[in-house]
Amino acid sequence: MAQENRQRLDARGLLCPLPVIRTQERVHDLAPGTLLDILATDPGVMQDIPAWSRVHGHVVVSTEQDRGCIRITIEVCET
Repeated sequence: MAQENRQRLDARGLLCPLPVIRTQERVHDLAPGTLLDILATDPGVMQDIPAWSRVHGHVVVSTEQDRGCIRITIEVCET
């Protein structure tokens, strides 16, 4: 996927439900096929973002955790 089709959302330091709310706001403005890297520190996002993605028809591409920082990449799909 081309670099211009990748965006980043920094939700570090935000607690539930704010990372999901910020993700929903950002996805609203993105074209289908865009990859969104969500950075967060709240461990709840490991369940919350994938659950939100399933409900709204988006795809979790990857999840990573390194030294307290979580990166979840989702592909924005048409809903």
